[in-house]
Amino acid sequence: MPKRSFALFLAPLVAALTALALVVPRPAAAWEIDGMEVDVELVLAVDVSLSVTPHEMDIQRRGYAEAITSPEVMAAVRAGLLGRVAVTYVEWAGDGAQRTLIDWTLIETEADAEAFAATLRDAPGTSLRRTSISNALSYSVGLFTNNGYSGLRQVIDVSGDGPNNSGRPVLDARDEAIAAGIVINGLPLMTSEGYGGRWDLPDLDLYYADCVIGGPGAFVIPVRSWDEFAGAVRRKLVLEIAGLTPEPEARVWRASNPAPGGYDCMIGEKIWDRAIWSGSGTP
Repeated sequence: MPKRSFALFLAPLVAALTALALVVPRPAAAWEIDGMEVDVELVLAVDVSLSVTPHEMDIQRRGYAEAITSPEVMAAVRAGLLGRVAVTYVEWAGDGAQRTLIDWTLIETEADAEAFAATLRDAPGTSLRRTSISNALSYSVGLFTNNGYSGLRQVIDVSGDGPNNSGRPVLDARDEAIAAGIVINGLPLMTSEGYGGRWDLPDLDLYYADCVIGGPGAFVIPVRSWDEFAGAVRRKLVLEIAGLTPEPEARVWRASNPAPGGYDCMIGEKIWDRAIWSGSGTP
């Protein structure tokens, strides 16, 4: 067939194939079906019960804002297999008192982190009643469903200044999260500026180690004074984003090497009941 005739024959075929390509649906990419792939989906679940004063709430928000924009955390993000993470910020208190302050946000660049931090610093804040770590965990677990992301890992980072004293037992919620493949890490706040006193546990880090954290590589990093809060959060975020666990050291507990003795995981409920029966309950 002459070259000109072959070209004339081929032209309608190419046009037909081009038109077909325009109307035949292409296979959907994995992220379009299951959500954009990220190295980790991370829930930052932060205690705002009445025992956390407005000053402490501000320290927490500024600490997370400072940490998430730090060079160390951004280096951990870039070093990931995909180089991006999804983060949401939740504040919680008693049974049914949880709120998503910042919805799921993709953090891939410094600009992403700065925008997240700015929203966090500017958001209004209000303290709420009681302390329900169990409901904070259950609420956080629900946030992973249909959130638009598909993480290689799913982590709940829960911080608080007291034991569970509201809602269902904390062990039930913890075990459900672990069964769903979610890792729970803890940041117990071993400081007291608010109601404190009779509600405090001097070894809250051990309570968190035995009763709150769980899943592969889970760990507790306690905060013993507010001036070390931002550094502790920064270290914790680096470990969580990188998928690492801290080396064994004093007062840092891991799920694979739990605190000794076995803690009474209903201690918070018992303290609350004694206070109510004695007429010294707190809002």
